[in-house]
Amino acid sequence: MQHPANVQRSSGVEHGKTPRWLKERWLTMTHPARIFQVLEVERIDADVYRGPAVASALRRTFGGQVAAQALVAAIRTVDAGYRANSLHGYFVAPGDATKPTLLLVDRIRDGRSFVSRQVKVIQDGTVIFVMQASFHRQGDHGISHADTMRQLPGPDMLGDTTSHLRDTLKALLKEWSDFDIRVVPPDAYHRNPYTASQQCVWLRSKTPLPDDDTVHLCTLAYMSDMTLLQSALVPHKGVAVQEASLDHAMWFIRPFRADEWLLYDQISPVAHAGRALTHGRIFNAEGQLVAVVTQEGLARTLKPGTAAIPLDGLAPATENP
Repeated sequence: MQHPANVQRSSGVEHGKTPRWLKERWLTMTHPARIFQVLEVERIDADVYRGPAVASALRRTFGGQVAAQALVAAIRTVDAGYRANSLHGYFVAPGDATKPTLLLVDRIRDGRSFVSRQVKVIQDGTVIFVMQASFHRQGDHGISHADTMRQLPGPDMLGDTTSHLRDTLKALLKEWSDFDIRVVPPDAYHRNPYTASQQCVWLRSKTPLPDDDTVHLCTLAYMSDMTLLQSALVPHKGVAVQEASLDHAMWFIRPFRADEWLLYDQISPVAHAGRALTHGRIFNAEGQLVAVVTQEGLARTLKPGTAAIPLDGLAPATENP
């Protein structure tokens, strides 16, 4: 595999055709990885795209899927000399996992150093997600510093990492079976006594991904919604909590590969009044900080026996966000 710095940025020019790398993957795989299906966003008109529905045990569309498809659509309207540096999105209504979505891109501004795009994701005439994305001209220079990665066991040193997890997260790990996700046991690393709730997760795509920066950016956008909200539940064992992403913000710091190990260092500084705030720093295996994520989610207590997430095999939640 190439070093992340050598991952190529695909052209922003879009003609509505499935990218060659995606066609090749479909032809060579008996059961294509979910992420390839998710990223097959189709152009149907100028700045108008269709996001495919992907078979899922989830009854509501996974938030990471919506964000990843919105980012694909935005990237396809931006020149290749710019790279996504951040996205900010709101999940304004639940999506139906069995139906495709319409993605409308608004070209807010094409500046010299930065490009701005807004994407509305629509399903059955209802807006379910709104995202603002920023793109920075590549090759810029400035000051440089970064947090360091904490000392903890590497992914290959971990055995079964699911025994201490909630049933909901165990079920979600089956949904995300195309990804290698290893939750670090809480007693395996030094915990900051001033942080209310902490969780560390190693993750990567099991399927090798092409040397295309767009694929890695959008795959990480998908992955970034995995396990983050569960970091708020660490101090609340045995408490039934309804979970749903309310918003999602992400900053892309430097190139990376989503098919190589990444450490997702997560905290939840506060949960109150049915909502939880979570924050995650994503490091590559060399300890470089490659992305930062912040998310607010619904964290409403439920009656015992009620599922946190509407998921086949678990009882549905009885309340709506």
